[in-house]
Amino acid sequence: MANKVTATRSSMTRIQSALKLARRGHDLLEQKRKILMSELMGRIREVREIQSGMHAIFDEAYFSLQMANISMGISRVEKIALLVPEENRFIVRLRSVMGIDIPEVDRIEPDLTPIYSMGGTATGTSSVLDNAYVNARKVVALIARLAEIETSVYRLAVQIRKTLRRVNALEKVFIPRSEQQIKLIAATLDENEREDLTRIKLSSSASSDFQHSF
Repeated sequence: MANKVTATRSSMTRIQSALKLARRGHDLLEQKRKILMSELMGRIREVREIQSGMHAIFDEAYFSLQMANISMGISRVEKIALLVPEENRFIVRLRSVMGIDIPEVDRIEPDLTPIYSMGGTATGTSSVLDNAYVNARKVVALIARLAEIETSVYRLAVQIRKTLRRVNALEKVFIPRSEQQIKLIAATLDENEREDLTRIKLSSSASSDFQHSF
């Protein structure tokens, strides 16, 4: 018997209790896995939706930047770009899903109003640079969204893998082993009871024969 145990009723009761707990844990883990999978599939659908328009947004932003460089010159575009502050308004909130912290980034609006004067009234910029700025803001908003989803997918995938390992350990190792142990202990106890009954009968018969001999 694997992990041999003493064939007693107390041992069988202990294993039965552990088996009951294991089955309950298995059901809870399986439920957790399904919920996490549902969450993961939802995130994957979001990724597909974003990807469907992602290339168009990046291509448009790159093209508008190229046009600004051609129209105004790269050095001039770079000087004006230095006037634009770095984006630091990222607000990340955590949402718990089955004990897992899933990040949610507050939506970043494209912010269609440039930091500098539109149309170049104050800095000598042109509409092509204004267009490049607007498209760059769209890219920033998209990158923040993609970072949120990528992190969420990674955390969910890691936890699903851990949960699946635990489910398999219970389903394929612990539960079958416990069931087998209970069967073997029950068979051993039945065999012991039969042997005890046989000895009692033999002892009773021998005692009766002894009494008849007198």
